[in-house]
This record gives sequence, structure tokens and C-alpha cells, in this order.
Amino acid sequence: MADETNAPDLEVNAATVSDGAYTLLIADFSDTGTAWEAYEALKSVEDGHSVEIEGVVVVKRSAEGKLEVQKATDHSTKSGLKWGLVGGIALGVIFPPSILGSAAVAGGAGAIVGKLRQRHHRGELEEQLENAIEPGHSGLLALVSDPGEIKIRKALERAENIVESTVEKVEAEDIKAAAKEAQATDATG
Repeated sequence: MADETNAPDLEVNAATVSDGAYTLLIADFSDTGTAWEAYEALKSVEDGHSVEIEGVVVVKRSAEGKLEVQKATDHSTKSGLKWGLVGGIALGVIFPPSILGSAAVAGGAGAIVGKLRQRHHRGELEEQLENAIEPGHSGLLALVSDPGEIKIRKALERAENIVESTVEKVEAEDIKAAAKEAQATDATG
């Protein structure tokens, strides 16, 4: 006899995470307020041990399909990098420029994002993620090391849809290195 559990109405497309890999989670929310609540929930559960979140950004997708990065209060991780900066670089690297309606990242990070886009083959990833956030909806993009962590799932429970894709460790490290470089560039002027 199987136990029945109450699960939220949540459609999850999951990818297998291999040792040392990261996962890019994109959660689709019907409104920006709910996406911000999920952002705040993620901030509250990250502890750097069981829950390690490398970058998060909240976006809004226009009815025409363009993604606009919402201004975020940044959160510094243990490494001193900022969620919004890492998330913005991940957004710029992963999503095709044709759907980015605003600059994904500021300052010197733009050229870095261009270099990373050229180095990484993302055809399948772009196709999978391009429509992860419905037009007229808001979304949250998070680069995490353990997507199965219950605290992360709880923070995203109000999402209408979550798309997950494994990001190779080298690609995640490149994104974090680009964020460090951009952060250093911004700090020096």
C-alpha cells in the first residue's frame, strides 16, 4: 500500500545532476510579487553548507517575450560575490541575446559575457530555457549546487513551472570567475 502525500500543483522538469555539477533553475511565476517572495525565501535558506546558491536574478518577461532584469537587492555569498551579478552573468550567457530586453549585467561584465557565450555550446540549453518563463510572467533564475535540497524546493513552491538544466562545473566556474572580474572592474572604476 503506497503512502499518498499532498504535493503542490507544480510541474517540474528535472535534469540529473552529476558530481561537481551545478544546476540552473528557472522558476516561472504569474506575477513579479510572487517571484520576489521566492527570492527572499531563497535568501533566508542559504547557509553555504547544505544550501549553496551561487547566483539569483528576478526577471519579468514582456508580452512580446523580452526579458527585463528587475532591480534586485543584492546578497553577498560566502565568497563575497553578489547573487545579482552572478545571476545576471548566467542570464547573459545562457539566454539568447534576442530575448534579453535589458542589459543582463552592468559595467565591464558585458564583454566578459560575450566571450563566455562564444566559448560554450548552448543550443539545446537555449531551446529548453528560452520559453521557461511565459510571456507576461515573471521568473527567478538561480544557479545552485544542490537543486534537490528541500529548502530550495520550499522557497520555489509557488512557481507555476520550474525548468532545470545541468550546468557543467567548468561553465559554472567560468560564470563565477566572470562575476569576480566584473566586480573587480566595477570596484576600480
